[in-house]
Amino acid sequence: MPANGFVPRRVFFEQAAMEYPLGKALYEKFRRDTAEVKIIGSHNRVTGIPGKTPLAGYVEAKHTLVVGVRRGLKFETCKPSAHFQLPLVTSCPGMCEYCYLNTSLGKKPYVRVYVNIDEILQRADSYISEREPEITLFEGAATSDPLPVEPWTGALRQTIEFFGREEYGRFRFVTKFTNVDTLLDAVHNGHTRFRFSLNSDYVISKFERGTPRLAERVQAAARVAGAGYPLGFIIAPVILYQGWQEEYTGLFRQLRDSLKTVEAKDLTFEFITHRFTARAKTNILGIFPETALPMDEGERRYKYGQFGYGKYVYPPEVFGEVRGFMQSLAEECFPGARVEYFV
Repeated sequence: MPANGFVPRRVFFEQAAMEYPLGKALYEKFRRDTAEVKIIGSHNRVTGIPGKTPLAGYVEAKHTLVVGVRRGLKFETCKPSAHFQLPLVTSCPGMCEYCYLNTSLGKKPYVRVYVNIDEILQRADSYISEREPEITLFEGAATSDPLPVEPWTGALRQTIEFFGREEYGRFRFVTKFTNVDTLLDAVHNGHTRFRFSLNSDYVISKFERGTPRLAERVQAAARVAGAGYPLGFIIAPVILYQGWQEEYTGLFRQLRDSLKTVEAKDLTFEFITHRFTARAKTNILGIFPETALPMDEGERRYKYGQFGYGKYVYPPEVFGEVRGFMQSLAEECFPGARVEYFV
């Protein structure tokens, strides 16, 4: 396995997955090398993940891989980053305390991959055809980080080369992980934007458990830029703490220095400030009761979102300060880059 690839403790196979070549190949591989392998009826109803406490169950789920068939082929929309989600993977082995998937995927957010990749890409092709001659953009990481499981499935490489052949289709995904080498020689034709989620050393070490450090991500980004991919960075969540300005300045300057020797094509940035819902706070405290995440509602503004529920965000004066500071950093270090959004 390449560095930072996902090595599960247990693997559950949906019975229907065994009807696909990838499902059969993965079963034979894991049956030889993994202690616990089971056949189950549905990838949506998984039992047998241990853990007597919320934290123990969460950690064990993050070490569990479920191999299934994606049946629902109606793609969800994906504002503001793309037209549609592309469902290649669900969940992620990273254990970031702030992650919104802690709310949407339940108390045991196991990692799920799909073996019917050809069918998923055929559906994407039909969406592209319906919108021609407009470009249709697909997001591959709306509910996951697809890179850690790439050594098992090859789904990202297959998808990148699929979009490399599409005149009117484009693909984008984001990752915190660094096992990029099997994708560097993929025939992408500039149709895939490879993005990295970055944060300050403090945020990564304090809240992004089980993920590579900043220096490793930046080095991987330089390799991706050298392979000619359009490159992007999500700085998220921007969290305010003592010394945040200095640390985020260090992030940008470290990134600038790492990319000096390569030509980063069509560079983009996306910024997302820290926010949380009441439900997310309850779930986070249930799993990480000692968390240092700043979740004092009295220091936030309550704002209704596009999905019909409210969240606690930084008040306007704080948000304005953060936005001005971060955008000035981007302009100083990467004057030719484009900021796609700041929320």
